[in-house]
Amino acid sequence: MHFTSEQRLDDGVLEREFTLNEIPGILWTPEAASASAPAPLILLSPPPLGLRKSYPRLVARARQAAADGFVTATIELPGSGDRPRWPAAEQARADLRRAMEAGEPVSDEIIDALILPLVDKAVPEWQAALDALLSVPEIGGPVGYSGGVISIGTRLAVVEPRISAAVLFAGSFVPRTMFEEARRVTIPLHVLLQWDDEGNDRQAALDLFDAFGSKEKTLHANMGGHTGVPQFAGDAAAQFFTRHLR
Repeated sequence: MHFTSEQRLDDGVLEREFTLNEIPGILWTPEAASASAPAPLILLSPPPLGLRKSYPRLVARARQAAADGFVTATIELPGSGDRPRWPAAEQARADLRRAMEAGEPVSDEIIDALILPLVDKAVPEWQAALDALLSVPEIGGPVGYSGGVISIGTRLAVVEPRISAAVLFAGSFVPRTMFEEARRVTIPLHVLLQWDDEGNDRQAALDLFDAFGSKEKTLHANMGGHTGVPQFAGDAAAQFFTRHLR
């Protein structure tokens, strides 16, 4: 991990940009975190829009987490932001737009082509990032995961034992094969669902929640579109991490 810049935000949070194997990322550390008192870590998974476009929402989540005593970090998803274009993903996105503009159902083939290669690439990158982050003196454990493409969070919850709890955003398409993986998830989950999300299959999100094998899982559903998550829903997610990572 190579730090490329740093700045102190007005609330005392230290923001450091880094690269890891040419993957851009950002690390946010609360003022109180130190080598003598390392803080728990929350991985903030961005939407596939690029870190630049997602930054305002990410830094707001990071600041809230820092106020609760957590370090947070994010990395750029494959094919997003300044990372090299991914022709297969570009084609899948084009097929998705074409189907939605025509008012046609989004086929399983399109969903699989859009999501499954992304999961296969992103999950090992998150694990490599976690290896590097846990070597930073100010960071201890346990580790939580928050946000992003819900299939990435589902896979990580299955294969990464260092993640103790997860907040998942039900705002992306879900391949059918992910339902079998969901049954193997056992960590505590807090799932956020926007009821009127125009780009999301609500029934698939409900079915995925039902499939999760966790004994403790909470579905927090609110009226509104994709970007209309109310502040109190974010507060509930923050309380979830305080319960499980403290």
